[in-house]
Amino acid sequence: MRKSILLLLLLPLFTTAQKLPSIEEKTNGLKKYEGYFNFYWDENTGKVWLEVDKLETEFLYVVSLPAGLGSNDIGLDRGLLGEDRVVKFNKVGRKILLIQPNYSYRALSNDAAEKRAVEQAFAQTTVWGFTTEAESNGKFLVDATDFLMRDAMKVSNSIRRMRQGNYVLDKTRSAMYLARTKNFPLNSELEVTVTYTNSDGEVGNFVQSVAPSTEAITLRIHHSLVQLPDNNYKPRLFDPRSSFIPVSFYDYASPVSDPIEKQYIIRHRLKKKDPSAAKSEAVKPIIYYLDNGTPEPIRSALLDGGKWWNQAFEAAGYTNAFDVRILPDSADPMDIRYNMINWVHRSTRGWSYGASVVDPRTGEIIKGQVSLGSLRVRQDYLIFSGLLSPYETGIPANDKMLQAALARLRQLSAHEIGHTIGLMHNYAASVSNRASVMDYPHPTIRVNAAGEMDFSSVYDDKIGDWDKVAVTWGYRDFPAGTNEKTALNTIITEANKKGLQFISDRDARAPGGLHPQAHLWDNGANAADELKEVMKVRSKALQQFGEKNIVPGMPMAMLEDALVPVYFYHRYQIEAATKLVGGMYYNYALRGDGQLITKMLSKEEQRKALNAIVDCIDPKVLMIPDRIAALIPPRPSGYGSSRELFRKRTGLSFDQLSPAETGADLPFSFLFNSERLSRMVQQEVNGGLGVAEMIQVLIDKTWKAPRRTGMEALIQQQTEQVLLTYLLAASVDENNSFLVRAVLQKALSDLKKQIDLQLKTATGITAGHLQLALERMKNPKDAKPTLHKEAPPGAPIGCEE
Repeated sequence: MRKSILLLLLLPLFTTAQKLPSIEEKTNGLKKYEGYFNFYWDENTGKVWLEVDKLETEFLYVVSLPAGLGSNDIGLDRGLLGEDRVVKFNKVGRKILLIQPNYSYRALSNDAAEKRAVEQAFAQTTVWGFTTEAESNGKFLVDATDFLMRDAMKVSNSIRRMRQGNYVLDKTRSAMYLARTKNFPLNSELEVTVTYTNSDGEVGNFVQSVAPSTEAITLRIHHSLVQLPDNNYKPRLFDPRSSFIPVSFYDYASPVSDPIEKQYIIRHRLKKKDPSAAKSEAVKPIIYYLDNGTPEPIRSALLDGGKWWNQAFEAAGYTNAFDVRILPDSADPMDIRYNMINWVHRSTRGWSYGASVVDPRTGEIIKGQVSLGSLRVRQDYLIFSGLLSPYETGIPANDKMLQAALARLRQLSAHEIGHTIGLMHNYAASVSNRASVMDYPHPTIRVNAAGEMDFSSVYDDKIGDWDKVAVTWGYRDFPAGTNEKTALNTIITEANKKGLQFISDRDARAPGGLHPQAHLWDNGANAADELKEVMKVRSKALQQFGEKNIVPGMPMAMLEDALVPVYFYHRYQIEAATKLVGGMYYNYALRGDGQLITKMLSKEEQRKALNAIVDCIDPKVLMIPDRIAALIPPRPSGYGSSRELFRKRTGLSFDQLSPAETGADLPFSFLFNSERLSRMVQQEVNGGLGVAEMIQVLIDKTWKAPRRTGMEALIQQQTEQVLLTYLLAASVDENNSFLVRAVLQKALSDLKKQIDLQLKTATGITAGHLQLALERMKNPKDAKPTLHKEAPPGAPIGCEE
């Protein structure tokens, strides 16, 4: 009996220890894909078997989205890259783990113990666990099906985060996508069709607008297993003046006197065939491929703009080192070997962007991936149509709108490729004769001496001078014996002497913008001067606006679509001008490099900008003429409203006051930013423009200005209430300093005295207007700025509402 019990206890051990089948036996009859990692397709079970023959060997693992959702707001675009990771297989018994080492923390040392101490101090990630099912000669076969069919792109999270539904992966409706499953010597590419089902029935509008049925969403996820580059690439240290994007990590082997955080720039590998030559061909040129689904004439425009970068590489000492070609029909755009420019369709217009697959160990770019939103060109066409009023009898033979839109696409192609070769935005380029395609360019249009719109220089047609400097700094291959640090510093300092600047995102996008020469979608060496030029274009466009802004046969209500971008044509230049108020010049200066560090704008510069801004809130400027309003009826059946139109308080009829309210709100929202006000209080003691003086200028232009009549009177009173909203809210905003709030309290007290005096003789709606203001002054905490009718999107619609 005891022997029987012992046998039963040992039986599981004998079973576990049984010899596994060979890989040849296990995969007999299956389709084999030979390449970097061999894998096998089982038609009967729908499984993929992966052959692991490289243990403890690091490789690159990248996931991407070759077939997207089509909603810009949710952001799951075709061509979207997921996280790129360095990983390795680790075997423990029959278990094979896919491990991601932690390259954010390292020890750049030859001492194995020192390196091990850092590795053990910080967590790694186990991406997946497999079980060995067959073995042959040091190779191990695992079932990779569940690994491939998981939610590797976090689609469920993206949809849930936008409150569009509780979608979860349904494996019963998911399968391999064999048409895009391939294998190559240096990379294995596997693709799956994945379906997500809605578990609670509630679905948001973004999903409803793109999915054929909201019960399920089917997308595709692509997995790339890629051999890492060799060790012959030399990283280049990051310089904050260079405009290159860094990768950073902590090096715990650094001497105590050195910074522990290290940064390399990201860039493609590029070497001269002859480093000693002033100009040389590259050992391997950088080639980008344009989506072969891109139509003409867009295709040619994108090719032309992308090829501009060869001008920069020529300046860096290379010959024919950069090119853009059409993707061959036989190539897979998700193949890690191809730098891609994707033409991406969405249900709404949205951002274009450039991303890269980067080796986090060194910063070397493995693959550039550009996504260009196809609907943006239509918005540009609409803007130019609104400015030109071109439709006398239909689309003119000389289609200026199309030519301008294509010029914009050339610049867009160059811009997004620029990110994928390693470059940040440069928003200070517009003040230096369009020195960089990495700026966001507003169309440069003028009203000429004949009073006509001049489109002769709407966008640039070449790479910029700063771009040549940046590529030279990042990619120049120096001859042996060169002191690289000195040579790189010389490139930057010489550029600065020529007046070329680099200021990037944080400085340009901050709501309380500080740098007077860094802004998105602006033009001109001086923002205030350019604002006056932009207002001339806007005025001319409104003067000629009418039936000819839409083609014959189109509903008259569609005039509103063309009117919106014309009315708000100045929106970005006015924001740029506000940065001169309380602004400060500065650079990303290093100690000893000779650059300007900081310099406050003079009071005269700030006053000039403020005066240009207040001119834009004149009731005559804010008013949409009666003749235009009379041309826009309610939208007909079959034509819905959208966020691209003016917000209304008047129901179906056109609202003349709402656009004017938004037009006044825009400059106030920037001028009354708490950071700006706090700076102005401090700058005033050093001769700068103070908050009290700014408020007095605004009150003189509004509450103390001569009274208007008709619709202009209504707009004047509305603007005064909008200004009062900002004064009240700022006076009790604890983000403002005590001194700022003190100045505002005094201004409100003075304004109340003025309103009390005016009310003694006021009648009708004017009396009501003044009484409303006094009533609102009793409860300043109830004032909510920027709750007025918001402007429709100007820039491409982002991922958040």
